[in-house]
Amino acid sequence: MTTGIVLFGHGARDPRWADTMTAIAARMAELSPATPVESAFLEFMTPDLATAVDTLVARGATALVVAPVFLAAGGHVLRDLPDRLAAITARHPGLAVRVEPALGSLPAVVDAMAQHCLGTVSGVR
Repeated sequence: MTTGIVLFGHGARDPRWADTMTAIAARMAELSPATPVESAFLEFMTPDLATAVDTLVARGATALVVAPVFLAAGGHVLRDLPDRLAAITARHPGLAVRVEPALGSLPAVVDAMAQHCLGTVSGVR
């Protein structure tokens, strides 16, 4: 079984918004070159979630982990993402899909952000 990862973000009109998503995907490729990773966007940018999933399935993924690159789980993560995934999984029967929590809510990420912010006061980062 090959598991692919979809980094799912909001998207923006300014293309620089995707720089962080690109950096995360590049770092993941460095750490685990055999793990297929695609970015996907809710709006304004491409590819959308369905296209990213189709790409991973075409690359041989039989399971997916969707990592919402959101600071917190609001309507896009709690409502829009499941709606889109329902339509996608109907087109890919047998595809195992697991959705992770919004990345910004994970304890390690919260800790890293807190440490960074405190470091701005002390000059240590």
